[in-house]
Amino acid sequence: MTNKTYQDYVEEIDLQRYWLVLKRRWLPATLVLGTCIAGSVFVALTRDPSYSAEGSILVRPDLTPTLTGVGTDIRELPISINNLQNQSSVVLSTAVMQSAIDNLGLVDDDGVPLEPAALSSKIKVEPADKADILQLSYSSDDPDESAAVVNAVMDAYLERDILSNRLKAATAREFIERQLPIAEADLDRAAAALQQFKDANGIVVLEDEATVAVNAIADLDTQIRTVSSTLASANTQASELQKQLKIPLEQAKRIEALSQSTAVQQALKDLQTAQAELASQRSLYRETHPTIINLERRVESLQNLLSERVQDIVGTSSLDSLGNLQMSPLDQQLTTDLATAEVTRSSLASQLQSLVTSRNRYAERIQAFPTLEKRQLELTQRLKSAQLNYENLLASFQQTQLAENQTVGSAEILERAEPASGAGSLLIPALVAGTFLGSLLGVACAFFLDLVDKSVKTAKDGEMLLGYTLLGLIPKFRARAGADNLAASLPGRIDALRSSVYIPALDRDQPMVSAAFQMLQANLKFTSSDTSHRIIAITSSVSEEGKSEVSANLAATLAHSGKQVLLIDADLRSPSQHHIWDVVNRAGLSQVLIREETHQDVTHKVFENLTLMTAGALPPNPLAILDSERMADMLQQLKRQYDYIFIDTPPLLGAADAAVIGRMSDGVLLVLRPRKVDSANAIAAKSFLERSQANVLGVVANGVDINNEHGDYVSRIRAGEYGKLPLPEMQTAVR
Repeated sequence: MTNKTYQDYVEEIDLQRYWLVLKRRWLPATLVLGTCIAGSVFVALTRDPSYSAEGSILVRPDLTPTLTGVGTDIRELPISINNLQNQSSVVLSTAVMQSAIDNLGLVDDDGVPLEPAALSSKIKVEPADKADILQLSYSSDDPDESAAVVNAVMDAYLERDILSNRLKAATAREFIERQLPIAEADLDRAAAALQQFKDANGIVVLEDEATVAVNAIADLDTQIRTVSSTLASANTQASELQKQLKIPLEQAKRIEALSQSTAVQQALKDLQTAQAELASQRSLYRETHPTIINLERRVESLQNLLSERVQDIVGTSSLDSLGNLQMSPLDQQLTTDLATAEVTRSSLASQLQSLVTSRNRYAERIQAFPTLEKRQLELTQRLKSAQLNYENLLASFQQTQLAENQTVGSAEILERAEPASGAGSLLIPALVAGTFLGSLLGVACAFFLDLVDKSVKTAKDGEMLLGYTLLGLIPKFRARAGADNLAASLPGRIDALRSSVYIPALDRDQPMVSAAFQMLQANLKFTSSDTSHRIIAITSSVSEEGKSEVSANLAATLAHSGKQVLLIDADLRSPSQHHIWDVVNRAGLSQVLIREETHQDVTHKVFENLTLMTAGALPPNPLAILDSERMADMLQQLKRQYDYIFIDTPPLLGAADAAVIGRMSDGVLLVLRPRKVDSANAIAAKSFLERSQANVLGVVANGVDINNEHGDYVSRIRAGEYGKLPLPEMQTAVR
């Protein structure tokens, strides 16, 4: 059993299912198709002959954009689809139609001038493929009129196009005249702004100034490196001289000046002589001796004299800060060299500072160049833009003056319409259109009728809808035949069988039906391979699905295979087994259940191995006697006497008899007849069985039309494949 739900199956795109819909509804679909074809042929035959004339117009781009400053040759501009559509609307405009009507004097059937809308509705205007061409066509019963109308419309369109172009040129010229003074003022302002910028920043040629500044910085960098190197050498030399001299340069200069002064050196010499004599006398006399006192006074006097002379030369009288007042020639030379080195170093430092200052000024100027260049570029571009705009406007002004005086449009006639030599036949197009429309409507009608019909259409639909195993497919069979056919097919005794009895499952002329019941018998056996299903209730969703026929034929098939079979007609509402087997329904099941008769007294041996228990008299409340212990006990007693007991029960919907008997049985066999039961009743019956907790063995599709079944189901009917079992196993089961 497939796992698909019925909803999944209904929504599945199944081409075979659609084909079956058309097969079922072929008659209304064919009627719709034939009606459409007949109607189209009638319309084609009753219409007057029509003559069609065609003409074409080459459409160029609109001239107006070039007149307002685009500056492109109009022949280089592409034609867009939208432009062709716009021009198609222009061709069908009221003004063009009215001009053509006036030129030709067109009138309607009443002699009244034709309305523009009436003419435009008959004219077809279509853009040509891959070309800037409009194709015009008009059909009429007069070939000369059709050609004249097309030509008149094209002429009217060209006249309107010329007037439109001249009007556009005049409008463009007026616009340019208003824009020229504004553009000239913008040009003057842009030139003045650029000149003011150059004057404010001292710019002549900004690019040359930048080059000069870069070269100057490079030269200054070279000089700075040279001076820095020389300054470093001078610093090194001064440091070495300072180390050799061992005293500060200023002090050395003072000592050198004192060394070269005769007065200072004489005073120093006298002081040294007096100090030496004082030291000598102190070794001879006491401090209080007059000689010592006089020498001390002399030394003091000489020191004062020396201080005065030093003060006059070096500007200080402090002898201690000067140190030695005499200098050697070497020290004098070192002092001179150190002074020279200090002067050189100072000069180089000043020169270096000057070079760095100059370089910084150039660097600051260069840093300002990008901003100045950007601003100059903006002003220059503004000036160029204003100048270009002014020049374009001036050139466009001259073009508009020329265009305004010309009588050339943006379109021209490529091919004028000629009168048609013969009328076009409408029969073939009408047949094609009628067939196409009829096919669509016929298919739509078929599907609509099938959609409105809520019945279960096919055995596959029933299987998918109910979700039960499909145990058998019983095809439709011919009407009742004589008893001779049946007698020839039955071995053994048939004395109780009357001439009106017809069981198609045992008819050699119905091999397909016979095989179908044999496969149903085999499938029933395999469903009870683990559990014995000997008492089987047979029911249906609604009446007229053939449950009684299936019961009789299945019972006959099993009896024919050698099984002892009892067929009970438990449909106490509308019994039919006594009609099928042509027996008298004098007493039956109802009498047994109310204990008026025994089951041995009401059974009929219809033929070998098959016994029938008719329904008997119809009770007022069948459910009361069926849902009883007497019924259950009777079934258990009969189960010991027969191999199979088939119970023909009423339909599920409308009575609970089948559900009650189904609980007493080993299983329930549900008969479904396509096109007889609808989906709602089938689902309701399934729900009823589930609530009654009956053991549903499966479904038997009865009265199946192989022409309205899916391909796999048709192959099962024709090849004898009716269940889920392989064919060899089924045949073994039948044997």
